[in-house]
Amino acid sequence: MADVLNANRSILVAGGGMSGLSAALEAAEAGIPVCLVEREPYLGGRVARMNKYFPKLCPPSCGLEINFRRIRSNPLIRVFTMAEVVKIAGEAGNFDVSIKVAPRYVNEKCTGCGLCSEAASTEVPDAFNYGLQTVRAAYLPHEFAYPMRYVVAPEVIGTPEAEAIKAACPYGAVDLDMQPDTFDLNVGVIVWATGWQPYDATGIAYYGLGKHRNVITNVVMERLASPGGPTGGRITRPSDGVEAGKIAFVQCAGSRDENHLPYCSGVCCLASLKQATYLLERTENASVTIFYIDIRALGKYESFFTTVRSDPRVNLIKGKPGEISEDPETGMVTVQVEDQATGDIVKDQFDLVVLAVGMVPSCAVDTPPTQLALDEHGFVLGEQPVPGIVGTGCARKPVDVASSVQDATAAALKAIQATCRR
Repeated sequence: MADVLNANRSILVAGGGMSGLSAALEAAEAGIPVCLVEREPYLGGRVARMNKYFPKLCPPSCGLEINFRRIRSNPLIRVFTMAEVVKIAGEAGNFDVSIKVAPRYVNEKCTGCGLCSEAASTEVPDAFNYGLQTVRAAYLPHEFAYPMRYVVAPEVIGTPEAEAIKAACPYGAVDLDMQPDTFDLNVGVIVWATGWQPYDATGIAYYGLGKHRNVITNVVMERLASPGGPTGGRITRPSDGVEAGKIAFVQCAGSRDENHLPYCSGVCCLASLKQATYLLERTENASVTIFYIDIRALGKYESFFTTVRSDPRVNLIKGKPGEISEDPETGMVTVQVEDQATGDIVKDQFDLVVLAVGMVPSCAVDTPPTQLALDEHGFVLGEQPVPGIVGTGCARKPVDVASSVQDATAAALKAIQATCRR
């Protein structure tokens, strides 16, 4: 990081997930003005969509609520949701940044009462639940959203329905005249915390994602198991809504494969072990089979792995499935694999198959608005061609939630140091 004299003592954090939240709060609580920019209409990123953390298996709402409370009580943090950084120019200590904000059509007067939603009739896909259900065109992103403010879907703008939604609000919070807006900021340092996206495993033809109704991904499994999810926490088969009692988890679904995602995301094994407990704690006669290359549960997580493995309802088979098929009449999914321990070909039927897809850095999908040094997979490197930009969290490498917080704290310290006179 280059020396910065008379630096602009402010920090821009791009991304409002767990790493972005942590970096912003650490910097602001050290007395540095922070602008936090998040593309979604809520903060919390993918952690907000989780059912539980591992290994303690507690819901993310408790940790997020603490952070939200810290934001509300700190005047040094400005939060912009439905916003993204579209241009970065300048140098450390003097970055000119352009931020584009999409219209929410609901202003700060919103109390979260929900009367606008009652007036809506059009249904739109529920992005928070990965499109597993629909929501009304005036909706709260999720029940724990921050900011606790509704959104009016652009699909109904300019229609009589939009006027009815506006008329239903007694507080004047619905503003149908909102337009996309772009504004400029001058900041000293930028923390890039844009997170990750789940790998698109539809390209793995022999797994049948998108073709077989009862083959889903691990991120969808989180929403099925969540009490606030589309099924109210019931783990059901998408084909018929029947509760699943026998589930297979397929590890490294595209990961560690030179034809797809060549690296290990590090957290997928633990995520599947965690998700196995979702089913086992609900159904006494449930059974789980985990197909794996090798289980990566290092350090403090080894005891978590040992605990889950010791349950007699859990069966671990070392082998990578070569074919997954589905019976069109019954919806039962058949997994075929060679058991590496015995050499036998195993073929078994399941109610539901969960693919453990890996983490793809957002920078590999969405081109950053400035010259960022990325590795061959799209992760932000430590040394940047433009000093004053710091990567953190899953934008930098695949990490779990606890490691994201630690990494973000380190990024905040680097950013704070860069704003100080040397």
